[in-house]
This record gives sequence, C-alpha cells and structure tokens, in this order.
Amino acid sequence: MSRIGKKPIPLPKGVTIAVREGAIEVKGPKGSMTQPLPPGVRFEQEGDTLTARLVREDGELAKFHGLARTLVANAVQGVTEGFKRELDIVGVGYRAEVKGRQVHLALGYSHPVVFEMPDGVDVAVDKQTHLTVTGVDRQKVGQAAANLRALKKPDPYKQKGVRYTGEVLKKKAGKTGA
Repeated sequence: MSRIGKKPIPLPKGVTIAVREGAIEVKGPKGSMTQPLPPGVRFEQEGDTLTARLVREDGELAKFHGLARTLVANAVQGVTEGFKRELDIVGVGYRAEVKGRQVHLALGYSHPVVFEMPDGVDVAVDKQTHLTVTGVDRQKVGQAAANLRALKKPDPYKQKGVRYTGEVLKKKAGKTGA
C-alpha cells in the first residue's frame, strides 16, 4: 500500500465530486475538471473527504494508488485555488505582451516570437519582463511555462533568456591547472 495513496483528500466548501467509471469530475469556484483514473483504483466519498482504494490487493495495481490520489488532489486544489508559475525575461530589449490569446515575445531574434496560449491557461505580463502563467490544471500550467521557457533558454554565462522566477543558473566547472 502506498503511504501517499492512504491519505484522505479533504474537500473544501463549494467543491462537488462526481465519481464515474474510470474518471472523476471535480467542480469548484474556479471551474471544473475531469481527471481520468488509472486502472484498479476507485474513490469513495465519506462526508467531506475522498479516499482512494485499490480494487484488489495486487502488486501491479499498487503502483497506481499514490498516482491516482495525487492526480485527484491536484484537481481539487486546482478548482479551489488554481496553479501559478512565474517566469522572468532577462536581456536588453527582451519583452513580452499579450494580444488576445497570443503572447508576442521579443527575445533577440530577427522576428517576434508568437506563443499561442493553450485552452484553460492564462498568461499575464507585468512590467513587460515578468510572466505569470495561471490555470486550473497543474499539468497544463507547467507545460505552458516550460514551452515559454524553451523559446529562449537561459544562458548561464550571459544571464540572458527566459527563466523561472528564482531559478539559479549553474555554470560548468572550469579546467583546473593541476
């Protein structure tokens, strides 16, 4: 049995759960989300908590126990609080602006880079160099932030590029004279 899978998921006020075969639908103040479930795991609602249980005790199914619980817990957190990733654009002349469902970035190339926002993800620009990616689905928010970062990866030597807020860039060790 998974230690994480055994932990119950508390359901905040205003969150409704609909358990279906192979999926769970979570509705809350920020929106709704359907989370597919791995095979062999079922969920039971007991009052204001949700518990993950295995269909049968089997080593092949046990590996999905903690995964299923974490995916549903992320869905519950997403519809109540949402998820957020912050990025910084560092470099002379580097900037970003939002136009409709697109983010136009000037990243030192000869042309502007256009990034299409995926469904369910919003991007806000502060001071032209600070991006905030928000949404209900943790996976979509993280992937959108990673795709934005991949447009101009941070260079550890010149300190230029798109990086996560607070990210520390490590330089490679130089040659030793020994």
